[in-house]
Amino acid sequence: MGLGLPEVLVILVVLLLVFGANKIPQLGDAVGKCIRNFKKASASDDSIDVTPKEREQARLPPSGQQSAASPPTAEKKV
Repeated sequence: MGLGLPEVLVILVVLLLVFGANKIPQLGDAVGKCIRNFKKASASDDSIDVTPKEREQARLPPSGQQSAASPPTAEKKV
């Protein structure tokens, strides 16, 4: 149960009619680069740790609130 030669030919003719003869090589190149980058990204075991460190987390107040240790910001009057 796969794609036979007639089905592949129909798909290629439809792609040729939709995108035109000049865009088909560019489209194939873009798909190839996309697959290559996906394989490269999934093969690497490097993972980025985005969790904040305890020291930095304790130093920063929750968003939208000021801590008692930090002075309030003064507005400049022009």
